[in-house]
Amino acid sequence: MIGCLPTTDGANNYNDIKDHLEEHNAVVIKDKSKTSEILPWGHIAISNAKRLLLDIHHSTGIHYLQRYLDEYCYKFNRRYFESIFDRTIIVVVASKKMENV
Repeated sequence: MIGCLPTTDGANNYNDIKDHLEEHNAVVIKDKSKTSEILPWGHIAISNAKRLLLDIHHSTGIHYLQRYLDEYCYKFNRRYFESIFDRTIIVVVASKKMENV
């Protein structure tokens, strides 16, 4: 069992998730105006991924879908980095911390 507490919507896609997690918080959203309050980043991330696949990669083949999603995750996780210098400083500091552990 993985030790995390995910909050998802009440979609049928998550029926088997309880077999892999200790606890699962499913929230059924009946009022669509509350969606941005309950799962804000989930909807933002999914809509941005859809937009990437529709805009840049006009026809997404099954062979490359995982690579496109990996690219999206890489860009999404680094959206606040300003420059290569900032990224380099963060990597250097993180690696020094790991050496001391």
